[in-house]
Amino acid sequence: MSSAAIDTVAANNSWGRHVRSTIGLGVPFVGAQLAQMAINTTDVIMVGWLGTTELAAVVLGSQMFFIVFIFGTGFAAAVVPMVAHAVGRGDVTSVRRAVRMGMWVALGYGALTAPILWFSQPILLALGQEQEVAALARGYLRIAQWGIFPALVLMVLRSFLSGLERGSIILYVTIGMFFANAGLNYALIFGNFGLPAWGLQGAAVASVCASTLGCVAMIIYIGSQMETKAFELFVRFWRADWGAIRENLALGLPISFTILAETSLFAAASLLIGTIGTRELAAHGIALQLASIAFMIPLGLAQVATVRVGLAYGRDDMVGVRRAAIAVLAVSLCFSICGSTLFALLPRELGGLFLDTRRADAQAVLDYAISLIVIAGVFQMADGLQAVGAGLLRGLKDTKIPMMLALVAYWPIGFACAWIFAFPLGYGGPGVWFGFVTGLGAAALLLCGRFYRLVRQR
Repeated sequence: MSSAAIDTVAANNSWGRHVRSTIGLGVPFVGAQLAQMAINTTDVIMVGWLGTTELAAVVLGSQMFFIVFIFGTGFAAAVVPMVAHAVGRGDVTSVRRAVRMGMWVALGYGALTAPILWFSQPILLALGQEQEVAALARGYLRIAQWGIFPALVLMVLRSFLSGLERGSIILYVTIGMFFANAGLNYALIFGNFGLPAWGLQGAAVASVCASTLGCVAMIIYIGSQMETKAFELFVRFWRADWGAIRENLALGLPISFTILAETSLFAAASLLIGTIGTRELAAHGIALQLASIAFMIPLGLAQVATVRVGLAYGRDDMVGVRRAAIAVLAVSLCFSICGSTLFALLPRELGGLFLDTRRADAQAVLDYAISLIVIAGVFQMADGLQAVGAGLLRGLKDTKIPMMLALVAYWPIGFACAWIFAFPLGYGGPGVWFGFVTGLGAAALLLCGRFYRLVRQR
């Protein structure tokens, strides 16, 4: 296979091109993240109509699935810089090997973690969950676990297309998955359209089907387009490339642990606020949901950062690396400022979207949530910069040191500050969010500072 399969047009390092490329790639990436979030939200909303016990079971089951899945996405994320570097230097063979072995690692990870999801009930009972809820969650997970294979393969294929700067198809497939999941949920949970009413298990079947359809759609797209078909990703799929597997693991494991560290930080913070009171926890949930929606923008831009920096670094274009990084950081900062301003000006209106404000208890929750939403606006800026900083470093294939920097920022700094501000200093819920801002601000400084030092050395 000739390297002609890759477009190696000479780099155009004008500022306008870098900004246009950032926005052009960022829009579908951000859209895909929002659509993926909508898929997860739909499951919870529809199962919630069945009853409180079923809702509790799907929350437990989906969170357990999410933890296993999100760790596995680190191996898929490692494919992005591997592909981008290979594309940058015009190396078709390395692209094929990176993607193919990325799928090997994803499938192997799914097989290794299957027992955790299959035997979920004793794990949940050991964590103090009720027998009935744990039993329902087990039934959900024993079906949903099969979706981890197509879901992770889909993530690897998304990484491949990301490295080729083909973001639109990723958005279209994710939107298609959202509608398929919503329609199948409506049919299989409640027994509509003449189908059986499977309740919670129907939601699991819908999730597996949506992931499988998305994976198949992506495979069909790759096999039908001349530019992507030329990479022959599935030809001699059984042939191992142990060097590519080792590189994937070396890059992917630190990414996985970094993602897990940040995810667990928010879970621990929720537990902290839960000890303060129910009203405070409900208000925290509103602020966190708003912050999570806003975070989809820097999360999508972090993927853009990995691609744009990776492509320039692969062709040894350090001017392109610097300008790509500055363009992504500038675009991310602009969006963060807009989001922060919105949160500061309309905290009551935004919080009211999640509550029936005619109820007396809802008004008390909203009053407490207002201060958290304002702080969440500041939090957005720190969170956005640290996410993009991590994406920039992945573009250089630098993941081990960033993992250690992030772990220090999230836990010894972030969690410690959250506890100190909340309890010894007596700020309660807002104190926990001040701790968030401190930890993520430290992560932003450490990660962006490391990127600056590495690039300056070249």
